[in-house]
Amino acid sequence: MTNVREIAGAITAPAGYRAAGIACGIKASGKPDLALVVSNTPASAAGVFTTNLAQAAPVLVARDHIRRTGGQARAIVVNSGCANACTGEEGLAHAATMARQTAAVVRCQPEEVLVASTGVIGVKLDMSKVCRGISEAANALSGGGGSNAAVAIMTTDPFPKETAAEVSLRNGRIRIGGIAKGSGMIEPMMATMLGFITTDAAIQPPMLHRALKAAVDSTFNAISVDGECSTNDCVFALANGASGTRITDAEYDSFVEALRGVCETLAVGIVRGGEGATKLITVNVTGAKNDADARMAARAIANSPLVKTAVHGGDPNWGRLIAVAGRSGAAFMLDRATVRIGPVELFHEGVPHDERSDEAAAYLRHRDISIEVNLGADGDGRFRMWTCDLSAEYVRINAEYRT
Repeated sequence: MTNVREIAGAITAPAGYRAAGIACGIKASGKPDLALVVSNTPASAAGVFTTNLAQAAPVLVARDHIRRTGGQARAIVVNSGCANACTGEEGLAHAATMARQTAAVVRCQPEEVLVASTGVIGVKLDMSKVCRGISEAANALSGGGGSNAAVAIMTTDPFPKETAAEVSLRNGRIRIGGIAKGSGMIEPMMATMLGFITTDAAIQPPMLHRALKAAVDSTFNAISVDGECSTNDCVFALANGASGTRITDAEYDSFVEALRGVCETLAVGIVRGGEGATKLITVNVTGAKNDADARMAARAIANSPLVKTAVHGGDPNWGRLIAVAGRSGAAFMLDRATVRIGPVELFHEGVPHDERSDEAAAYLRHRDISIEVNLGADGDGRFRMWTCDLSAEYVRINAEYRT
């Protein structure tokens, strides 16, 4: 049986990792904008990347590095304030320079460095600032630097996202830590805006990649703030084996369970900190023909502006939920469908119960909201997604993002 305990330390909680977060001048605000995460020894590496066809330079470089090394890495370097996306050959050269500069200070090969960027699309990086920043971050590396790294990768995030856990497996103890950023342009369809996971477990790269994909599928891939898939989305995982505990087929399921827990904490944090968000919404779809149908319907509900604005305004408009479920593409039977907002059943097998609207409206004043839609398709398919409400503040933030 897996025993998981939450601990402090974020991405440096596992043994053998150091991190730093510094300000190098990319952000005009002077806030931290460059993070460095280093494994003291070579680590297995895995990555999951955006499905957007307009992929940023760091995505292309990091994917190539994982392929060329067969899943080995020593460091992750991240800048915020500039996405280095849609910047052509020069952008690719800048991402490669970030890897080379990091490799020089870490004393590894450039291909052992994973690169990520986040911020405004179509803006060139000031490489003089970035290179100075990498050297400064290398000098600031410490075993307690995880929280600083979490702050340095933020853009419009209202708070940093970090977590760590100690996991007791039947053959030993390991630690898993992580940081993430994301607040807007969030419907990953792969992972999240940016997410970085470390563990001191010993695990081979193919198994680590399989575990990361499994964990991402029901966590980072089950969130949406605004239905927008970014050019820069990626999640990296490093496993350096410093604990001495090896993950084999016998421990795999327990490892994935623990990894999923860390990823879920970070993913839900992204939604809770969504741009302009005032409510966290958990969408549960049940009664689907299969899990794929349930996912389809849940995603449609989570991305519906009508649903999100109704929740923001405290309006228990069950009709919007039925309408979205019916047009989602999933198998749907109106005369068998059911809608619940929190504990209040407002629609049951084709019959509305509007006399319960006041009770549901009172529930919608809470900060954490649960919605359940049973598709009535006579199946046991189910899926859960997390989203947030849509407010005027979201419009303001994104109307002024570049100006």
